[in-house]
Amino acid sequence: MKCSVINAEYEYIALHRDVGETELKQGREIKQGGNLVYVDSPAVSAVKHGRLLILEGIEKAERGIMPVLNNLLENREMNLDDGTHIIHPQRFVQLEASNSISVGGGHNFIPAHKNFRVIAIAAPVPPYPGHPLDPPFRSRFQSRFIDPVGSLTALRASSTKSAPSVPLYINLRNLILSTQYASESRNALESVSRSSLPPFPQTALAKLASLIAAFPPSADLTPGQLARLMLVIHPALVHASFQAWAMLGRQTAEAGLGELGTPSMLSPDEDIGLLGYRVSAIKRLDGVSAEVTFAHTSSPSVTLKVPAGTKTLRPFPFEGDLEFYPTGRFLGLLTCFLQAHALGWDISLIPPTMPSTASTSTTTLVKVFGQVLGYDQEVVHIYKELAGRELVMRRKIQDGGATTWVPSPLIEGAWAGQLLHLSGLDVIGSTAGSLARLIQDREIELWENKRIVSQASSEEVATGELSVAHPSFRIISTASKSLPLKDWLSDEHANMFFPIPSQPMDRAEETDILSATGCPPPLIEILLSFAEKYRQSMSDDNVVKNRKLGTRSLVRIAKQLAMFPWGDDLSAIINRSLLTEFLPAMEKINIETLLEESKIDRKTPLFNADPVIEGKVLTFHGSKSNGEDGIRVSIPLFDAVQDQDGVASHVPHMDHFYDNSLQSGLMRDLAIDLELLEGGVVQYTDSPLLRAITYGRVIIIDEADKAPEHVVAIFRSLAGQCEMSLSDGRRVRPVRERDSDIAVHPNFRLILLANRPGYPFLGNHFLQVLGENFSAHSVTNPDQASERKLLQQLAPELSEDMILRLVAAFHDLRHGYDTGVLNYPYSLRELINLIRHMRAYPQDSLGDALRNIFDFDIYKPETIDKLAEILEHHGLQVPHLGLDAAREAAKKVQDMEFEPSKTDLSEPKEGKHDDKEHSGGNTYAGGTGGRDTAGMGGRGGYKRIWKGGDIKQVPDALKDDVPDHIKEKAREMAREELQRRLEELDMSVSEAKGYGEILATTQAHMLSLHDLLEHLAAKEEERVWMKRQTDGELDDSRLTEGLTGEATVYKRRGMEKPELGRPQIKPKRIRFIFDLSASMYRFQYDGRLQRSMETAAMLMETFERLSRKEKYVWDMYGHSGDGPDIPLVLPDKPPSEVRDRWKVVEKMAMIPQYAFAGDYTGD
Repeated sequence: MKCSVINAEYEYIALHRDVGETELKQGREIKQGGNLVYVDSPAVSAVKHGRLLILEGIEKAERGIMPVLNNLLENREMNLDDGTHIIHPQRFVQLEASNSISVGGGHNFIPAHKNFRVIAIAAPVPPYPGHPLDPPFRSRFQSRFIDPVGSLTALRASSTKSAPSVPLYINLRNLILSTQYASESRNALESVSRSSLPPFPQTALAKLASLIAAFPPSADLTPGQLARLMLVIHPALVHASFQAWAMLGRQTAEAGLGELGTPSMLSPDEDIGLLGYRVSAIKRLDGVSAEVTFAHTSSPSVTLKVPAGTKTLRPFPFEGDLEFYPTGRFLGLLTCFLQAHALGWDISLIPPTMPSTASTSTTTLVKVFGQVLGYDQEVVHIYKELAGRELVMRRKIQDGGATTWVPSPLIEGAWAGQLLHLSGLDVIGSTAGSLARLIQDREIELWENKRIVSQASSEEVATGELSVAHPSFRIISTASKSLPLKDWLSDEHANMFFPIPSQPMDRAEETDILSATGCPPPLIEILLSFAEKYRQSMSDDNVVKNRKLGTRSLVRIAKQLAMFPWGDDLSAIINRSLLTEFLPAMEKINIETLLEESKIDRKTPLFNADPVIEGKVLTFHGSKSNGEDGIRVSIPLFDAVQDQDGVASHVPHMDHFYDNSLQSGLMRDLAIDLELLEGGVVQYTDSPLLRAITYGRVIIIDEADKAPEHVVAIFRSLAGQCEMSLSDGRRVRPVRERDSDIAVHPNFRLILLANRPGYPFLGNHFLQVLGENFSAHSVTNPDQASERKLLQQLAPELSEDMILRLVAAFHDLRHGYDTGVLNYPYSLRELINLIRHMRAYPQDSLGDALRNIFDFDIYKPETIDKLAEILEHHGLQVPHLGLDAAREAAKKVQDMEFEPSKTDLSEPKEGKHDDKEHSGGNTYAGGTGGRDTAGMGGRGGYKRIWKGGDIKQVPDALKDDVPDHIKEKAREMAREELQRRLEELDMSVSEAKGYGEILATTQAHMLSLHDLLEHLAAKEEERVWMKRQTDGELDDSRLTEGLTGEATVYKRRGMEKPELGRPQIKPKRIRFIFDLSASMYRFQYDGRLQRSMETAAMLMETFERLSRKEKYVWDMYGHSGDGPDIPLVLPDKPPSEVRDRWKVVEKMAMIPQYAFAGDYTGD
C-alpha cells in the first residue's frame, strides 16, 4: 500500500527456514558458452536502484542468516560474490573527490542508492511461534505495532462495500473483538484467569462479512451449522480444549446466537453447506467463468458468477454411472468448496480431529469440484525436503551446459488458470508460509527479477518482467494426516486459506459403499458395528499402536468376503487387517472384547491345499470346513516375453537377495530418481521404483519402518491414486496426460517390507502415515511341524530328537517374549544359524553353539537363568550359559599351574595396590598365586581381588595346608569388612538380604523396563539428513546448484531442528502413585503390599541404571487415609544410593501399618 501511495518500486523477500546467503546476496548462473554470471538478489537490486526492500517473516529465518544484512542496514556496505563492493553513497562521493577511484567506472565500488529503505514484517514472538530477533539486527530498525483489532476491521472493510447489518454478523463481530481484547489482558488477576479461547485469525471478520453478504443467513442457524461457521472463521477451534469450546458455547448463547453444537451433531438430512445453502445448478457463462446457483430451504436462492476452467463442465446435477456416491454429506462439502470459490478464496480442507474415522472423500471431492467447473487439474504431492524455492521454481541445465530456471507446477498453474491440489501441505511446516503472498495477493517473486502480479498493463507485461496470475487460478490444500493438527493449523494457515472442516461418512453412506462390493448385508452390518466401536475406542494415546480402520479398509474386507464366501472368518480377517498379533497385551484384549460385543466369533481355520501350476496359471483349490471343494482361484503366470530385461535381472537365490536391481532399501532416505553428471550436464536416470512403474514390475521396498515417516508418505499417493511428483518436473499418473508423464503399468505392484511395530524394533510408525492404501499381512514364524521339516532338510545328519527338542525350545523362547518374560523375539533365523553351526562344527558342544545366540545377553543373569530353564525343560543339558560359560571357555588360556618359590605364611592382610601384575608374593593386592594378601589363586588371604591377566593357581595341596588360626583370622577379617561395607550403605545384614530378595524377584521385569526407557531416549535423538549444508557429503539432488558454484550443496547427519512453534523436547515427566492405605496392610496376605514394594524397587533401580538420567523427571507419591499426597521420592532428589532406595521400600511397608482408615484414591 505504501509503495502505491508514494509510487515507489519495491523488492520482496519471503523469509523461511530454507533462505540462505544466495537469496540475500547474489546467485550464480551459467550462460551460453560456459560463462559464469552473478545475479543480484532482491536485496542487492533494491540497494543498487533505490527501491524499497520488504522482508516478510523475519521471525522465521535461521539465526545465522539475518546478520548478513546487518552492515548493509547500518553502514550501507556489503561485499558481493562477484568481487564488487557496495559502499555508502557519501563515502563513494568522498572517494571520487579525493581521486581514490576514477570517476565513471573502472573500479569495483558501487554506491548504495540514497533512497534505499527496508521494511521488515514480523509477528511478535511470543505469542506467535518463531525465533526472537537478534539484538544487533533488531537495533537497526524502528518498530511500529499493527493493532490486530485494527487489522480485523480493516480487512473486513476491504472485503465488502459495507458491513452487513444482520444480527448474526453484529453478534459474531462483537464476540471476535472481545476475544481479541481478552487475549491481550495485562491485569495480573485477569492474566491468571485468562480465557482459554484463542484469539480469532485476522481474516475472520473479512471472511464472515463476505460470506454473509453473498449468502444471506436465515434467522436461526442450527447448532451444527453455527459450529461449522465457527470452524471456518476460526479453524484452530477444531483442536482447542473442551474448556475453550464450552466457553465459546456460553458466549454464543449469551449473544443470542443460539446453541453451539459440534460438527459431529449434524444429522444425515441436514445441509452442511455454509449457512444452510446447497448447490442446485451449475452452467457455463463464457470461456473462463460459470454461474452457480445455491438453494436454501427458507431463503431465496443465490446465483453467483465464479471463475472456471476451459474444459467441458461435468453435468450438475450428476447423471449417468457415477464413480462416487453423491450423498447429502458429499454435496454439502462440495457446496462449501463452491461457496469459498465464489468468494475468491483458496481452500484448505481440515481433516477430522478423531484419530480414526470413516472416509472424508478428500481426493474424490477435489476431483469432482474441478470437474463441475471445467478445470484442468494438477496435483502436487508435498514432501518434507521440498524447499521454499522449489515450490516456485526449479533449476535446469540446458544442452550445452547453460543453467536456467523452469516454473514449478504451482507457477504453471497460476499462469494457466489451473486448479492446483497441494496434497500434504502440512509436512513442510512453516515453509508453507512462503506462499502466503501468492495465495492472498496473487503476487510472488520469480527468477531473474521476474514477478507474478494480480494485474498489470499490457506494456508492463511486454517487458517480460511482469506476468499476471490467471483469474481462474485456485489452490486447494489437504493434509497428510501424519502430523497433529496443532502442529500446523496456525493463524498463518487460517489467514492464507478459506478453511473447510471435513465431515466423515455416516453409517448409511458406508453401508451403500460396502454393499456395492457384493458382500452379504448381514456381514456388512456386523463389520460396521465393529468398526464404529473400534474407532470410538481409539485415542491420541493409542493411535500410534493401533492401525486405523477407515472406509478403504472396510471395502477391502468386504471385497474379500464377496469374492471368497467360503473364507468368511471375519474375526481372522479383521485381526489380520489390524495386525492384532503385534499389539500390546491390553490393546489385543480390547480388540477381542470389541469382537465379542459385535458378535464376531472365532472359526476353525480352513484347510487350504498347496497351489499347483496348471499350464500357464497358478491355481489355488479352495476348501470348505466340511471337506467339500471350494471355488478355484487362478492367477496367470508372468509372461517373460513382456519384460525380458526384468527377467534378466531376476535373482532367484536368497543369498544374493540384496543384489537385485529392482529392489530399493529405504534405510534413511529414498531417491525418487537418480542424477548423474555426464560431460558437465546433469542427466536424470530412472530409479528402480520408476522402472518398476513403467514396465509393470513388482518392486520390493525393504526396511520401510527405518525410513522417516515423510519419506514413506510418498507411497501413499502412489498406492492410493497412482500419482507421484518427481524432482525433475515429471509426474506419475494413472494415464498419460502429458508427454512427460509416466503412466502406471497395470501390472505394477508395490510391496513394503518392515519389522513388526513396537518394542524392541523401534521403527517409525509408518503404518499411520501410509493410511489404508496397503493390505497388511503379518509374516510370523512357521509352526513347529514346518520348522522341523525345514531343519531336517537343512541338516539331515542331525538326529530327529535333537531337532524336535530345539524347535520346541525356541517355541517356548518366543512365547516368553510374547508374555514379557524375555525381551528378545528369537526368530527362525537364529535357529537356522544354530543348526548350521552344529553341522559345520560337529565337535563343538551344544553350549558352544548356543553362545552364538545367547552371548548378547551375557550381562543379563536373569535372562540367562530363564534361557537355561527353558532349555533344561526340553532336555537340552547346557551346563553353563552367559558369563560363566564365557569365562569357562577362556579359562583354558587364563588358568595355569604355579609352584611358588616361597610358601611361608604370616597373617591375612589387604596388601599394597598398584597397576602392575604380580604373582607369588605377599606384598601387593590383586596378584595371583600369592600368599597372605588379597588376590586370586593363592593361599592364606581373606578376600578375592582380580585385576586382570592370567590367573596362576597354586596347587590344591598348598591351599589346604593353611593353619587353622590363619583361616579363622581370614574369616573374621572378611566378616568385619562385609559389615563395614553394609554400614556404609546404612543397612544391616538382614536389610541387605531383604532388599536383595526384592530385587531378585523383579530382575527380569527390571531389564525389560530398562531397555524400553533407554531406547525411547535414544529414539528421540535420532539423526536425520540435514540438507543445504556448506560441508559434509555431496547432495546429489543439488548437483545443478553445485555446477553454478553454490556452497550449500552438501548434506550431513545431525539432529533435526524443531519446527517453529513446536515445543522443545523436554524430559518426560512421570509420577508414580502407590496405594498405601490401611487395607494394603490388612490384606497383605494376598501379596498386594509386597508387589507394590517390588514395583517401587524395580522403578528406582531402573531409573538409577539409565545412561541418560536427564531424559526423565520422575517422582513417587503414596496415598492413604491420612492424605492424598504422601511423598516417597521427590523429583529433584532421586535416591542415588542403595540405602536410600531401601528406605523408600521400608517407608512403604510402614505407612499402611499406622495409617488411619480412609481412601483418597479419587484425589
